[in-house]
Amino acid sequence: MERKKVCKKSSAKKKMMSIELKREIIEKHEQGVRLVDLSRQYGRSTSMICSVLKRKESIKSVTPAKDLTIISKLRTTLHENMEKLLMVWVTEKQLQGDTLTQTIICEKARAIYGDLLKQTPQTSIDKASEESFKASRGWFENFKKRSGIHSVVRHGEAASSDMKAAEDYIKTFSDLIKAQGYISQQVFNCDETGLFWKKMPNRTYITAEEKMMPGHKPMKDRLTLALCANASGDCKIKPLLVSNPKAWVTRKFFAEWVNLVFGPTVKKYLQENNLPVQALLILDNAPAHPPNLEDDILEELKFIKVLYLPPNTTPILQPMDQQVISNFKKLYTKHLFRRCFEVTESTNLTLREFWKDHFNIAICLQIIDQAWLGVTTKTLTSAWKKLWPEAVAERIYEELEPGVSVEEEIVSLGKSMGLEVEERDVNELIEEYTQELTTEEIQELQSQQHTEVMQEIGFEESEEEVISTSEIKEILRMWESVSQFVEKKHPEKVATGRASDLFNDTCLTHFRNILRGRKKQTSLDMFFSKRPTGESEKNLAKKAKTSEDI
Repeated sequence: MERKKVCKKSSAKKKMMSIELKREIIEKHEQGVRLVDLSRQYGRSTSMICSVLKRKESIKSVTPAKDLTIISKLRTTLHENMEKLLMVWVTEKQLQGDTLTQTIICEKARAIYGDLLKQTPQTSIDKASEESFKASRGWFENFKKRSGIHSVVRHGEAASSDMKAAEDYIKTFSDLIKAQGYISQQVFNCDETGLFWKKMPNRTYITAEEKMMPGHKPMKDRLTLALCANASGDCKIKPLLVSNPKAWVTRKFFAEWVNLVFGPTVKKYLQENNLPVQALLILDNAPAHPPNLEDDILEELKFIKVLYLPPNTTPILQPMDQQVISNFKKLYTKHLFRRCFEVTESTNLTLREFWKDHFNIAICLQIIDQAWLGVTTKTLTSAWKKLWPEAVAERIYEELEPGVSVEEEIVSLGKSMGLEVEERDVNELIEEYTQELTTEEIQELQSQQHTEVMQEIGFEESEEEVISTSEIKEILRMWESVSQFVEKKHPEKVATGRASDLFNDTCLTHFRNILRGRKKQTSLDMFFSKRPTGESEKNLAKKAKTSEDI
């Protein structure tokens, strides 16, 4: 009888799900929260969450925003579309840990609205839309209510408060380092950056032709890299690479990278250099690294401590932002041009043919390896000058860069292939990686995210059930054979090892986790099935707790 009562109560709750709650679920999913996590958070079945997401467009379009009882007559479809794209952009900025102010958001809203107005046929534009969109204070406050955004700094606060926070933190950081006894080899910094891996300077004919092609999608070749190294510059960690439709580094990806790559690499490095096995990882406040990240670190890697920079001080203090990332991107472009030159010189392929039909993600990974390997110890160490000046020797600043600059090498390689490229084109290309997304790029990102939602709705529920344990074990055995064969027979050991590790980390970890989960469940099932007759619930709970501790 008790079970029936609980079911009735649960059923009643489902029927009473409010529109506001549905909108909240939709918004969280669009920001990257998984179906299973939403189900757990809201106490609803995944099938019910799926039903809400399937009807998200109708829910979002016909429902007044939360806390609002009137919809303005001047509010048009153009305004609705602008705000949807603006929210995609806001989410991107928040995930990158960037500072958002009212002024910045309003400027972007006006820009998106203007671009959408240009895209709309004149016959479809009503009188209200013809008027300039003001992005007033009233609109901004209502947009905050509609979207539920937070952590927006008011106009005028950001620059002064951020600089003051950075100055205060430098002293705090220095005291902490001295108190804990860390040396430069033990202190690491990691930061994410976007990379359009298949992109050339704008004035080259390759880029011009691509832009003219039907269905040109500038966002499809975007990926995200997390670069990490220590303050002494002699320990570079294998980058974390994400190339999913959002190209976001999520908490799950980052925690797996810490456990599978960062932790083991650092431990081996410290042991080989006869250093105490303790390490400090410095991060910004991007959502991929939440404050309790240490809870996700494996027990054998608990020697790693995580320290967070104050909010909105990343451009000032983050070592990887002090020319390391920009230097890496210049080196990536140089090695990309060199690969193009070598192919066109040693084969019958033209540059156009190689770029269109043969330049793929596997080659991209090799170039990323070369570029990261090429970032010098001097560059990595100098990057700590603002946050930790004591760790940087003065002689580093007095050294002169020898030889030809990276920009000059790129220009020389480009001209040898008949490309129109100057140093300013190279610098513009590097700057484009950090520039704001255009409206076209935001529209494509929105489309990719929508596709991902539909795929998740269709396949996430049944994916694990349709894969048998024997199938997973068989595919893991096959992968072991393939990886051993490639390791022994392929001449390019470094590149293939990197590609193999990446595939293993990003693809096969998922299936290993399924096996681990099933093994754990089997153990629990066996535990409960062996419960002696008449054993008390109290003793049973005590045994279960002991089992978990083990």
